[in-house]
Amino acid sequence: MSGRIQQSKEPKLEDKMLTEVAWEVCNQVGGIYTVIRSKAPVMVDKWKDNYLLLGPKINSNVSSDFEPDPYSNSPIAQVARELREMGWDVEFGTWLVSGRPQTVLLNPHSVMHELGNIKYYYWQNHHIEFSHHDSLIDEVMAFGYMVHEFLSRFARVCLEQGVELLAHFHEWMAGTAIPDIRREQIPIKTIFTTHATLLGRYLAMNDPYFYDHLPYLNWETEARNFNVDTIARLERACAHGANVLTTVSEVTAKECVHLLGRSPEAILPNGLNIDRFSVVHEVQNLHHRYKEQINHFVMGHFFQSYSFDLDNVIYFFTSGRFEFKNKGYDLTLEALARLNHKMKEQNVNKTVVMFFVTKQPFHSINQEVMTSRAVMEEIDHNCESIMQQLKERLFEAAAVNPDHRLPVLNELVDDYWKLRYRRTIQSWKSDRLPSVVTHNLINDGDDQVLSYLRSANLLNYEFDKVKIVYHPDFISSTSPLFGMDYGQFVRGCHLGIFPSYYEPWGYTPVECLARGVSAVTSDLSGFGDYVKGLPMGDEEHGLYMIERANQDYDTAAEQLSEKMLTFVMSSSRKRIETRNKAEDLSEAFDWVNLIKHYEHAYDLACEKFPIEN
Repeated sequence: MSGRIQQSKEPKLEDKMLTEVAWEVCNQVGGIYTVIRSKAPVMVDKWKDNYLLLGPKINSNVSSDFEPDPYSNSPIAQVARELREMGWDVEFGTWLVSGRPQTVLLNPHSVMHELGNIKYYYWQNHHIEFSHHDSLIDEVMAFGYMVHEFLSRFARVCLEQGVELLAHFHEWMAGTAIPDIRREQIPIKTIFTTHATLLGRYLAMNDPYFYDHLPYLNWETEARNFNVDTIARLERACAHGANVLTTVSEVTAKECVHLLGRSPEAILPNGLNIDRFSVVHEVQNLHHRYKEQINHFVMGHFFQSYSFDLDNVIYFFTSGRFEFKNKGYDLTLEALARLNHKMKEQNVNKTVVMFFVTKQPFHSINQEVMTSRAVMEEIDHNCESIMQQLKERLFEAAAVNPDHRLPVLNELVDDYWKLRYRRTIQSWKSDRLPSVVTHNLINDGDDQVLSYLRSANLLNYEFDKVKIVYHPDFISSTSPLFGMDYGQFVRGCHLGIFPSYYEPWGYTPVECLARGVSAVTSDLSGFGDYVKGLPMGDEEHGLYMIERANQDYDTAAEQLSEKMLTFVMSSSRKRIETRNKAEDLSEAFDWVNLIKHYEHAYDLACEKFPIEN
């Protein structure tokens, strides 16, 4: 759809217009951002100009991610122009990601003067109260009001030209227009996807028997207990108002039944754009390159206190939001303590370095960690200078040496560099234990990871086989400690550990497999539940499954520690073979293969609720 909406008597693809509405369009705040952004190229390829994204204009970085198109005469741009003439901040243009999808951004702050009326009429029409001030809810309600007005006007254009308009809303923050669309009978086929129920996330964090108790919970009581009554009611209104309800996994579908009161009609698993290398060995080459960078960090962090053989180091990691129980951090720590004991008991000649990469409030990077890193850089500079001097003098000696004897290399280096090299190393060495955390946390005394490490005495002693690096900040290329982006860090590791207790989907294991890195998941995660049905979803293809659905905590921790030990004891050749096969498994999660689930949901909406012309 460029200058006009295409017309035809038969209901072909070009006779349908799809709009996806998400809070994460041009706004990186969570996993849905990855869903929308990574899916865009496939959607644009399928729908061409009949695909549109709607998002909130609240991200301060929007100018670098979005290219306005003020001169377009398309029906979309015309509707956006009408709203601007009303004094609203609305822009039509292109999201600067792969596929370059058409995008309309709506600034909720430009209609905040209407907020009182917006809430009043929502209460009057849908019986949802807004008794407590919440800035996020204010933005969400204002955004939903703008989305409703935009889609109402655009629906009239589509109807006049014989085009069916579908609107796919992601999560409650994007879906507050749904109840009014349903109430006013606007000719739009609506699809609502809940990526995680609000109450499910709260309950799982606070109830160790969440899945057992789920069928017996009263959603209203629980919403009041957690002081999220308004949001819970908004979420249910979206779920019940949509023509088709969808979610991301069978695991979350059970929550929808008990907490939202409606069973989803379709499951929409999340995918990625999987890029395969034309040559197999490139996966191993990249792993080796980025592992060397991690080695450099590890030397700076640990070797000032003691050293170990980097050729016999296995790098484990976990990452994600800091949800200690939901993300399985508690289980991972318990399994690591058991692994440490087993490796010492069996005298395993390897070292495991475990990275916890998450986001926690901190004051600054630990001074000792930064100083050690700086001294390592100084040692590296000294080595470069010595090598350069040695190269020049060795070459000169070869040219002028009459008897062809090899010179004494030590004599070719100035005493200045020898002394500087020795003093730098001496100033670097320390009797202190390497810190288990890289930053000075604001809540150091109450941090759950640190509390466990202290109680388990897993504090990076020299005799420990398992070392811990707790990095309470996301890894990026600007990080002064790693100097690499997250994807590169993942490639340099050997095993990602994600034994979640509550995880509606879970992108992190998929990201590992796509980079040839083995991963641990659990059958309580949406991804883990889905992959059980795949022929290649096994350890041979790099996927380790922890059974948590029907096992207690102690049994699951023991199972995880045993799988960790099995991985540690595997040969380098075996890990290389698995690295290549992991990429094969990851192809099952390419959007090219998963987009069929979205098409099924859209077909359901059109079949169940045809629009009569």
